[in-house]
Amino acid sequence: MKANPLDGFTVQKSDLRFIGEDLQRPECILAERNGTLWAADARGGVMKILPDGRQTLIAQKADSRFGKTVDMAERFTQGTLPNGLAFAQNGEILIANFGTDALEIMTRDGETRTMYDTIDGKPIGKVNFVLRDSRNRIWLTISTRIKNWMQAVHPDIADGYIALVDERGIRLVADGFKFTNEIRFDAREEFLYIVETTGRRISRMRVSPDGSLKAREVFGPSDLGPGGFPDGIAFDAYGNLWGTLIFGEKLFAITPDGELRILFDDGAPAAILEVERHFFAGTVEPKHMAACKSSVAPWMASLTFGGPNLKTVYIGTLMGNTIPYFQSPVAGLPMVHW
Repeated sequence: MKANPLDGFTVQKSDLRFIGEDLQRPECILAERNGTLWAADARGGVMKILPDGRQTLIAQKADSRFGKTVDMAERFTQGTLPNGLAFAQNGEILIANFGTDALEIMTRDGETRTMYDTIDGKPIGKVNFVLRDSRNRIWLTISTRIKNWMQAVHPDIADGYIALVDERGIRLVADGFKFTNEIRFDAREEFLYIVETTGRRISRMRVSPDGSLKAREVFGPSDLGPGGFPDGIAFDAYGNLWGTLIFGEKLFAITPDGELRILFDDGAPAAILEVERHFFAGTVEPKHMAACKSSVAPWMASLTFGGPNLKTVYIGTLMGNTIPYFQSPVAGLPMVHW
């Protein structure tokens, strides 16, 4: 195999540029070929950002749940809270809504309907991320079945799961994860890679033709180290799996051989030690997590490859109001909508 394009590559603060302003919790970002970005927005909907920086909030239009503006404390526990995003085959936007506990679909002018908020007759749980594959199936992660998700930030809770939506409807395909977060396929859609945020690891499972998942294993280190709470992931064209450590405020990559590389480190060591101490003791509180936030990309939550050659990396954040981006030495793996 040829040399890894990430050999010797790191990101410095001075490498970062920014797009977007006055954003609210741009957790997940979708990039289109024409340079347009779509970022989740805590006001209920998505922010459409054109390449020249002009932006428009596309607010969800359905019932009184949508379009409500909440303060910082409420933003993480109440109301509509678009989290993961994906493009449906017709260009509409699939929304994993962490606030309404539902998979929703929104037209590009904001008309929204709920696709699923139950599974097997029970509330679906804390819907986190949504992903569409090349067969037009929809994959959904549920971080926890606990209504107050902060109670699930615990080393011993493993009630997250993965659901699949296809022509048969919605069904559970894998269970028992520690705070299931983002998921991605490799280039051949042979494996599904699964972020376990409170498991502090990336798992993967083999995808069967019928959508069932088998042979669960850890990919890369069994523990991602100081601040090792992963959130978002994305593959590059070489096969490196990039990711974010939300409380560690780091960007990392796991090579095809499973080697962990830290690409960008903006973490606060003392705050990280404190949050880890409380996490492993089962006593972590929001104040411990909040103390970890950095200044340039506070609570790094996701990353998206975009730009004309897929070499621009955009960083999604939970506590930021703009989108940092930088140039990568390797293109991203094109998503199915690309």
